[in-house]
Amino acid sequence: MNEEIAEHADWSAPPLALRPVRVAERLTVGALLLAGLGWALRGVWEIRLAMAGEPASGPPDQGEGVHRPLNALEDSYHLVSSLAGGLALLCALLFLSWLWRVRDNAQALSGQAPKYAGIWVLLGWIVPVVNLWFPRGIVADAYRTTAPGRKLPACVNVWWGLWLIGMLSGVGFVSSDSTDEIIARAYHEVWPLLLSDAAVVGAAVAGAFVVRAVTAVQAERIR
Repeated sequence: MNEEIAEHADWSAPPLALRPVRVAERLTVGALLLAGLGWALRGVWEIRLAMAGEPASGPPDQGEGVHRPLNALEDSYHLVSSLAGGLALLCALLFLSWLWRVRDNAQALSGQAPKYAGIWVLLGWIVPVVNLWFPRGIVADAYRTTAPGRKLPACVNVWWGLWLIGMLSGVGFVSSDSTDEIIARAYHEVWPLLLSDAAVVGAAVAGAFVVRAVTAVQAERIR
């Protein structure tokens, strides 16, 4: 009886199943490039605003709750900004889905527990201070666990450095300014806006290389 119990008992956790990542890779790369294009369009419209100059009626937000009617160029900037924001949201959802997959695959392939708990795949982007390095750490851990001994691709550091510039600049991807306030800034100080936009676009392009690099080593390891 004891031998039968010992034969069928399994006190170890069941192995994790590998999750397909090729489709997630293609969708995420496409979303990153579209998000970068959306942010580039924002920069083009900010240049147009700077070249047009502020109307004689002043900025859209006149203070004390007073907003003047927008002209055609300002109205179109609102549309472009909303489009860029929508593409960025889609990109974020697909990137998180891909990141969770490669994190789980790295654990399944190596048998090692991930360095970061699963909750940090989401919270790591929004919790202050830890959002300065946790997301990069999760990506790096997935790569190094999948391909031990291989050097981390340079695109990971380029992506994360540009992302931090865009996030910390105060005028880029994470900005507390309203669209009308950004329009006013474009009329008077467009260069900080453009530099921040360039960092976000660069981060999107570098992020696409990151996704391809991590997915490639996992596909190779699975084969």
